[in-house]
Amino acid sequence: MNAMNRKNTLGILAASLLAGSMGLAHAGDPQAQDRAGAHATESESEQPAGDTWITTKVKAQLLADSDVSGLDISVETVNGVVKLSGDVETQAEADRAVAVAESTEGVTNVDATGINVRANAIGGMH
Repeated sequence: MNAMNRKNTLGILAASLLAGSMGLAHAGDPQAQDRAGAHATESESEQPAGDTWITTKVKAQLLADSDVSGLDISVETVNGVVKLSGDVETQAEADRAVAVAESTEGVTNVDATGINVRANAIGGMH
């Protein structure tokens, strides 16, 4: 499988997992599903997203983004602050990962100090 097909497959998988995890929370309780559905519309615009939701959303977006190697970047969220870590090939890829995280609803700040740009072939510098 080439890199582009792998990236697309990972993006689809991440989106599927994200959608599936939302539905499993109340799968056995129809009344809870109705309450959750009615409340979801209200909470999406009025309340900040939970840390787990933010982490999942950022990771899914990184996996779906063709300019970022989402598999090489770890995502952790505490109180809306996203911490990115891992190794990337270029500074542009690191910058894109930060931009993706910053654009995610509920994110209050992004800490990218854990991202390392691998040594480039020209000068071996970071």
